[in-house]
Amino acid sequence: MTTLILVRHGENEWVKEHRLAGWIEGVHLNERGHQQAAHTAERLAHLPLKAVYSSPVTRCLETADYLAQPHQLTVQHLPAIGEVRYGEWEGEQIKELAKLPLWHVVQHYPSRMEFPGGETMRGVQTRGVDALEALAAQHPQEMIAVCSHADLIKMVLAHYLGTHLDLFQRLVISPASISIVHLGDHGRVFISRLNDTGTIEMPPPPKAQDAPAKDN
Repeated sequence: MTTLILVRHGENEWVKEHRLAGWIEGVHLNERGHQQAAHTAERLAHLPLKAVYSSPVTRCLETADYLAQPHQLTVQHLPAIGEVRYGEWEGEQIKELAKLPLWHVVQHYPSRMEFPGGETMRGVQTRGVDALEALAAQHPQEMIAVCSHADLIKMVLAHYLGTHLDLFQRLVISPASISIVHLGDHGRVFISRLNDTGTIEMPPPPKAQDAPAKDN
């Protein structure tokens, strides 16, 4: 069973200003974001991480560097876990986007959303899940960290929770938070943490006998 520790990047000024950064270059962690990333790295320092993967977006790479340092690992760039490509919406303020008719689609029917000049939400969820499945196959019986973005993390968690994409906005993923997904053989999935910002212990991964009994 592979244990994937999903980490959202730390805070940046665009988060504070409620602006949609997307793939815009030069959006760095702010002072609080650096503190959050360092704190998350401390919480994971005692775990046997074998690899650290990151979205190639700057704020994620800066966060991932903190995660990798205690384990003397090199951060591996993985575009498939990168931010949603928001197209024409990138750089805009959320309060202005919220006035658009498409905002209602994003919030209530995201499975039908295609950002102007950007991606569909369905496509983002698919590439994110496919990326995690590939990582699980590449790291059997290992624990790895994956640094990504709020929307992508929420969408892959919705998939593994068996929740329709139209409901993924009900999940909350805070800056520098940790969510843990265990992907086992024969399709077994366990989620042991979600949006956790507290102390991370070292529980053994769920065993097959921990799974609920099959329906008769």
